[in-house]
Amino acid sequence: MREFETQTISIEIDSVELTISAMSRPTGNQPPILFLHGFGSTKEDYADIVWQAGLNDYPFVAYDAPGCGATTCSDLNEISIPFLVKTALAVLAKFGIDQFHLAGHSMGGLTALMLAHAHPGRVLSFIDIEGNIAPEDCFLSRQIIQYPAEDPNEFFDLFVERTLHSPAYSSPLYSASLRHKVRPGAVKGIFTSMVDLSDNGDLMTKFLGLPCPKMFMYGVQNNNLSYLSHIEENGVQLAEIPECGHFPMYSNPPAMWRAIEAFLP
Repeated sequence: MREFETQTISIEIDSVELTISAMSRPTGNQPPILFLHGFGSTKEDYADIVWQAGLNDYPFVAYDAPGCGATTCSDLNEISIPFLVKTALAVLAKFGIDQFHLAGHSMGGLTALMLAHAHPGRVLSFIDIEGNIAPEDCFLSRQIIQYPAEDPNEFFDLFVERTLHSPAYSSPLYSASLRHKVRPGAVKGIFTSMVDLSDNGDLMTKFLGLPCPKMFMYGVQNNNLSYLSHIEENGVQLAEIPECGHFPMYSNPPAMWRAIEAFLP
């Protein structure tokens, strides 16, 4: 008996043809969860939900974002955070989902924030796993400006090398799969839009203004983020994951899932 199903979904967004690789669990008594993965990751980051007994009643959907994993995209140059929001809306429509719980990591967290801001009545709760809400969050994406390269393959190769030697939990593990999970041609558009939104998109106001319950999850190595006390004072539940940096699903997944289970109603 399979705990989740896999699907291939064909959609078109802004004249770009996508074949979305998705996984889902359609059964459960609770509203569904939409999971959005981070840059350099895939839907499988969230597959272990099937082993969490306390989440058995939650249907879920996760998918590989355009430019990532097993999803194909006819024009990688068109990919950006706004494009990823449109993709999420199209996937929700394909699954016939109106209201849902929302969880996103890093790039997926920023995509989730923009989705929730545009459609606040549809989002029942928001789990933000180190998604961008301030300029300081661009430690990965700002490298597109700090280390410019004309050739996307050259930039990506050097990005992988820098990530390999990053002094943070799971960075070597993360770097080892980057070339298998990301198309280099998608990187510039994603990173550029992430930096622009983080610097100019008033993300903190958008995040704190969401009417749904909110949790911000972060690794203990990042407990020096300047805004943590501010968002907690404004009603955001904090979840600090021990023995972890930016990647709780790689460094300490049991603690990540316990925090998610404790947060969801």
